[in-house]
Amino acid sequence: MRIPAWTEDELVLAGALVVKNGWRELRTGDPEVQELSELLRSLPIHSPEALALPRFRSPDSVSRKTTDFMTNHPRYEGKATRCGKPTLLMIEAFTQREAEMLQAAAAIEEGIASGELHLLPRQPDEVDEAGATAIEGRLLVRRALARERDPKLRSLKIKQVRSRGRKLQCEVCAFDFSHTYGDLGDGYIEVHHVTPLHVSGTRETKLDDLACLCANCHRMCHRSRPGESWRTPADLREWMRKSREATAH
Repeated sequence: MRIPAWTEDELVLAGALVVKNGWRELRTGDPEVQELSELLRSLPIHSPEALALPRFRSPDSVSRKTTDFMTNHPRYEGKATRCGKPTLLMIEAFTQREAEMLQAAAAIEEGIASGELHLLPRQPDEVDEAGATAIEGRLLVRRALARERDPKLRSLKIKQVRSRGRKLQCEVCAFDFSHTYGDLGDGYIEVHHVTPLHVSGTRETKLDDLACLCANCHRMCHRSRPGESWRTPADLREWMRKSREATAH
């Protein structure tokens, strides 16, 4: 069995290590490399067969990945090592959104240390139709989707909307399930965290942190693009406005 390719979650953690080291590589004997090797082997991602491979995410392999990050950075003046597109995309993400990516790495570390990410079941749409997951890591997307599907949270959000005298419709496109589907759609809507959980942290979710969305807009808010794995309802409304203007012209 071949050693599996590095996943987004693993690249987030390796990238954070390099950034904290001033975009310099770390050697095999570095204690932080040893710690990251152990952490990567504890992630609930790979099969037991992969974990049994002697060289799987060894300190040597972790050190080599930090070299990839360093030598493929735009400011590096030497010869770049060969690495795959996922690593290059992660370097770009850290270069453009360093603070947010470090938050994502901290959220993964915290979720692993607390045991929360080990307990979460895989979510049906944590991986998009192209087989690519969010640049911040699929474990964080898994956590976000699992929380957004909490029936209690969704019920409380619907109650809040109705208590304020508002229609239960998508906050992006105004789609109304009951208007379109009659009794079948009455009371149905999906909820979405306006701010991603790796940014807001593990604080208790407040109802005002959630937005009501139709299934289409919800999926578009979560759809992955290189260096981007989420967008707010306001972002999506602006995206749709620009798309309509472009089509009109």
